[in-house]
Amino acid sequence: MSTLAKICGLVSAEDAAFAAGQGADLLGFVSHPPSPRHCEDLSVAYPYLDQAVLVQVAECAEAILATAHRHGFRRVQPYLPAVSREAGVHLLRDAGLQVLLPWPDEPDQASVAADLYVWEASPQVTGVVGGSGQGHAMAHPPPGPFLLAGGLDAANLRERVQGLSASQRGDFLGVDAASRLEASPGVKDPAKVSAFIHAAYDLEHP
Repeated sequence: MSTLAKICGLVSAEDAAFAAGQGADLLGFVSHPPSPRHCEDLSVAYPYLDQAVLVQVAECAEAILATAHRHGFRRVQPYLPAVSREAGVHLLRDAGLQVLLPWPDEPDQASVAADLYVWEASPQVTGVVGGSGQGHAMAHPPPGPFLLAGGLDAANLRERVQGLSASQRGDFLGVDAASRLEASPGVKDPAKVSAFIHAAYDLEHP
């Protein structure tokens, strides 16, 4: 089974087209103005809606649902307050959206059903919500199939994946990267993107 490769934090049409052309399975477009990877014009995702993921920070799931419907996204990666996360995910899935649920590497999280999880560093450690470019201890895995995220690039990908336990490998489906693949914040480095995608495809997993 091939490892899924997700390229996140795409801002420009050129970077999206390059990642898609290199064979990325999923393309992440961030809707969060404070982020250097905020995609101001989400129409750049329109040619890739089969692969596109709306990555949005919001106080309520209704705001994410509205953005997804406005732009035709079928997949969402919702960053919601912990108190409303479970209800918000239910709302999004009931609306027919595939949910890639961010799963920070921290203990004592309520198990929330999702289509896929994005296992990333805890904001309690990084100080930011979502992508930080920092790895994590892989100590608190998601309750289902996941993409491994957090400080990944072509150089460290194999070592990080090999660090998964046997039980964790059973749920491992792919990898997700953003900031380590950039020439500058919000601008992808084509060579790094290409190397990451090909390194992901060179991996083997159950």
